[in-house]
Amino acid sequence: MERKGKLYFRYGTMGSAKTALLLTTAYNFEERGMRYICMKPVIDTRDKKNVIRSRIGIERECQWIMADTDLYLTATKLCEEAGCLIEWFLIDEAQFLTAEQVDQLARLVDDYGVNVICYGLRTDFRTHAFEGSMRLFEIADTIDEIKSTCSCGRKTIVNARIDANGDIVQEGAQVEIGGDEKYIAICRNCWRNKRIEQAAKNSLPFDSYD
Repeated sequence: MERKGKLYFRYGTMGSAKTALLLTTAYNFEERGMRYICMKPVIDTRDKKNVIRSRIGIERECQWIMADTDLYLTATKLCEEAGCLIEWFLIDEAQFLTAEQVDQLARLVDDYGVNVICYGLRTDFRTHAFEGSMRLFEIADTIDEIKSTCSCGRKTIVNARIDANGDIVQEGAQVEIGGDEKYIAICRNCWRNKRIEQAAKNSLPFDSYD
């Protein structure tokens, strides 16, 4: 019987427990004797190498993904080394994958019938899509949102970058690794209102969501 795998994308804002969900899934697979492996892009340097760590304190070893890693070849090699087909690949911080790497994961699913679950952010601090996330939205078999709530009660949408004073940062590189000291997850309405307040304080015009 032909194996039919899927490519999943589970996305949410920062603090929505994406990593905790990945680690819980890994634990459940382990308890059931299912073959899996955890992977993570090297660009996230907050933790020591080869570790996925959740904000709630749980962690698990992982395979490192470099910017030039061919995930199709890497996964097939890992299966050869294990002497069996690895049924599940769990990818943390999938927004940092390249579009080509997402395509490699899709090819892995289609050729071997394995399942790949990618966890990550949808957009950056300016609400622009990450390359990896955009490609996952385009070709993933299943897309699930991991929801969290803004302080106002609405659903969080924006991963807002903040400075030391708590003001919204609107310029800078797309990738800047950090936690609660650099980012807050808020709804679109609060994000816009905070920027309007800052513009008014600095006597600057404001008429855009960009």
